[in-house]
Amino acid sequence: MHKTRRETELFFSDLKRRLPANLDREVVICPSFPLLSLAVSHAEKRFGIGAQDVFWEKEGAYTGEVSPILLKDLHCQYVIIGHSERRHFFGESNKTVNKKVKASLTEDLRPIVCVGETLEEMDRGKTKSVVEAQVRQGLEGVDVGNGDRLVMAYEPVWAIGTGKADTKEQSNETMGLIRQVIAEIAGKPASEMVRILYGGSVKPENIAGFMSQPEIDGGLVGGASLRADSFAQIVQY
Repeated sequence: MHKTRRETELFFSDLKRRLPANLDREVVICPSFPLLSLAVSHAEKRFGIGAQDVFWEKEGAYTGEVSPILLKDLHCQYVIIGHSERRHFFGESNKTVNKKVKASLTEDLRPIVCVGETLEEMDRGKTKSVVEAQVRQGLEGVDVGNGDRLVMAYEPVWAIGTGKADTKEQSNETMGLIRQVIAEIAGKPASEMVRILYGGSVKPENIAGFMSQPEIDGGLVGGASLRADSFAQIVQY
């Protein structure tokens, strides 16, 4: 929940100056709902645009919600589903994540499905069981296809906004578990096509270490994405 329209315009202008036009990697920016149309107009096909949440119905009396159809009409391509803050503050569950994933794929939106354990769950040694349950229940009955329409993000909740990141080795192990579960659900070829991102205090100083790990395909960047200079450094690590 950051940036006015003017601040958004300045952000895109600054980011374009810092990044080459022919990037060899995909960059997706997910602003708040009121800024989506403006972000699309400034992305100029250099960046993908995604929303931070979505509802599972196409339309109806659901005051305050935004449907996949409305996001597609704004030319969004991606949508974040099940972010830890949505789970923690707004009661998002694996069941609602599942409904949102299905609705998004139906409208050809690519979901970025977030999973991750809390500090208490980590301390109790439940990281693997919690993450596996989130993946299995979140993707239950989902047609993954060949895997290229699905993005997963592992974001240990205890690392969000704390400045403390998971170790690259431990994250790689957990993300390997995510890929293994997807292989059991949709087959090994599809699991290899699914991109898995690490999120949790990603910074210019640690992105290279995470990206050196075989199971990590990219980053879900939080606070460091609010400034064009730090975000550009991460993109070009």
